[in-house]
Amino acid sequence: MEDRRVSRRTALTGSAAAVATALAGCSGILGGGGQGGGETYEVGYGDSQTTVNSANFPTDEKLYVYAVQSGWMNWPSVMAAFKQQYGVELNDDDRSSGEALKDARSHAQNPTHSAFNGGYSYAIQAMRDGLTQTYKPANWDKVPDNAKTENGHCTGTRKVTTALTYRKDLYDERGLDEPETWEDLLHPDIMKDLALQTPQAAVGLAAALSINNARGGSLDDVQPVIDYYNRIQEGGAEYTDNFLAQFTRGEYASFIRYDYSGLDLKYNNDDVAEEDVGVALLSGENGNEGAFNALYGYAMLANAPNPGAVKLFMDYVLSIEGQQHFLDAYARPIRASEMDMPDEFPDQSTYDRTEFTVDQTALNDKQQSIIQDITRGAGL
Repeated sequence: MEDRRVSRRTALTGSAAAVATALAGCSGILGGGGQGGGETYEVGYGDSQTTVNSANFPTDEKLYVYAVQSGWMNWPSVMAAFKQQYGVELNDDDRSSGEALKDARSHAQNPTHSAFNGGYSYAIQAMRDGLTQTYKPANWDKVPDNAKTENGHCTGTRKVTTALTYRKDLYDERGLDEPETWEDLLHPDIMKDLALQTPQAAVGLAAALSINNARGGSLDDVQPVIDYYNRIQEGGAEYTDNFLAQFTRGEYASFIRYDYSGLDLKYNNDDVAEEDVGVALLSGENGNEGAFNALYGYAMLANAPNPGAVKLFMDYVLSIEGQQHFLDAYARPIRASEMDMPDEFPDQSTYDRTEFTVDQTALNDKQQSIIQDITRGAGL
């Protein structure tokens, strides 16, 4: 989420990060003197287990990992905690999954980044392009089989669900009920100041797949979402990456992102009263599921310029402490089954009724053509 400040919840957990060395040990990281003159750490899982030495970590430059950035999924908290524990500063890499993949392809012969982070289907594409290498981080065995590749190239780290976030106070002024279906958003008083993203970004693609599925489409037929996008644009909806300030000022009454975006804004933002923000998972009028469950993850890049540091970072992200940072911003960690989930999430029955996913391999095969078809068809 753009422009997100330090959250109340994150501030509360900051002290825990300061004493997190013991937690890091849960992921198999052990410190000690090394032959290279620095601290040594045992990292990885199974065949990927190895020892890395902090003497080889970047000191004059930052550690570059695609799409690890401020304002998104509580990465600032992850970055600050990792630097505090291991002295390695992450570069603030402000770009979408699609932009990251494009850059990784252009630098395939001389990589500038050590790992790809972003939408899982984009990580799979990076693997298929020969841009990644095997690295199974510590706790790889705790990740569900459908959220990782057996060869250890791609590993899911968290998951989120497409949702509508809206201003309850503005909806009340307009006499609007809480939306329950995507059809409900076609009301003129909702379309006129609705914000969403184009499908070039993973979050925008997830929204498009949600609408398409809700209105009877499939991965082979995206005409339903094209028709929908043309209609809401005529009604005033805008495609934008920057919406938070306008939402808090009331210039946008609604935006389509993920459940975590809305929940984080509702509970971790002081600019809008908690009771004035609604988060809704939407379905189709005929009962079709309309809330795409999107998987995010990472992959170590071939010829990574800082292999030791990035392995340690990938281990940290998959540790319980690292996973807690995502949960603090209401992004569901991939190890959520081992953690206490906040009560602020929508009731599980709502997820059961509206949530769906698709075959990752099929999505990856068709992803580029889907994006192109929607972009051209809707004039984005």
